[in-house]
Amino acid sequence: MEFTAQQIADFLQGEIQGDPTVKVSNFSKIEEGKPGTLSFLSNPKYSAYIYESNASIILVNKDFEQKSEIKATLIRVKNAYESLAMLLSLVDQAKPRKTGISPLAFISPSATIGQNVYIAPFVFIGENVTIGNDTLVHSNCSVNDNATIGTGVVLYSGVSIYYDCVVGDGCILHSGAVIGADGFGFAPANDGTYKKIPQMGNVILEENVEIGANTTIDRATMGSTIVRKGVKLDNLIQVAHNVEIGENTVIASQAGISGSTKVGKHCMIGGQVGLSGHIHIADNTIIGAQSGVANNIKKPGQILQGSPIIPIETFRKNYIITKNLPDLYKTVYELEKKIKTLEEKLADK
Repeated sequence: MEFTAQQIADFLQGEIQGDPTVKVSNFSKIEEGKPGTLSFLSNPKYSAYIYESNASIILVNKDFEQKSEIKATLIRVKNAYESLAMLLSLVDQAKPRKTGISPLAFISPSATIGQNVYIAPFVFIGENVTIGNDTLVHSNCSVNDNATIGTGVVLYSGVSIYYDCVVGDGCILHSGAVIGADGFGFAPANDGTYKKIPQMGNVILEENVEIGANTTIDRATMGSTIVRKGVKLDNLIQVAHNVEIGENTVIASQAGISGSTKVGKHCMIGGQVGLSGHIHIADNTIIGAQSGVANNIKKPGQILQGSPIIPIETFRKNYIITKNLPDLYKTVYELEKKIKTLEEKLADK
């Protein structure tokens, strides 16, 4: 499909700077821009590329300050990154959509399947499962007994939904995600062995949650592990039993959340962060990558990093001091030698 700068600007409610008739049919990164493509600039770190890019149209923020000639037509918008997401979503929605149920899928007679559903070969649908309208279930997925899948859900290949779990409307689960495996619950016995504690609860994903590839969310011991609406989880994340993640929180790859921890709304958690069990993270908290969190974060809106976590300003100061430790050690060593020499001279008098 081909669109003019004017059509794109009208859709985004943006302002055109340049030729409104120029056309694009694809997207490109600004540093690799080609004629006939649309690119964007939102990170100032990439500003230099806009002056040499061959992209035909570039989305920029309204406050972008041009320093020299730009070949491309600019469309100034409130938020270039958000506008790009809108365009990409529009193109994605225009792609042909699969429908129909493969005869190679196994569907229990007691399952309820909605309209316009796609179920690929080698899918397993268990007893009393409900699958809503317009949902896509790709190959080798398993949806086990009594699970509920909402409307407009996408389950990519190899997703496993355990029994009794709930996946809300508009959720996207990428390949290898496992929803509802047993929580890590074992009681130590007197003889040194561990007795398994049956995990009797389930997992609830509310609306518009996205789960990355090979991410695991464990079922609750009792009650529910809950991922609230709008949460986005990256690949390779572990969410333990009875955890609750507040709405519109985002968590990057390889993070781990221990059992019964409650994460607030609108939090941002970096890669490889570890959260201890039975703690509470306040709303709007930002936690830097590779941090370790052992205690409650009670004050909302903080930016924290380190293991154990400390305010980001303190972490940065500590990091600078740590980098200078070899020089500080050398200075202290030289001072000790001088003091010792002075003490020896004084002792000889």
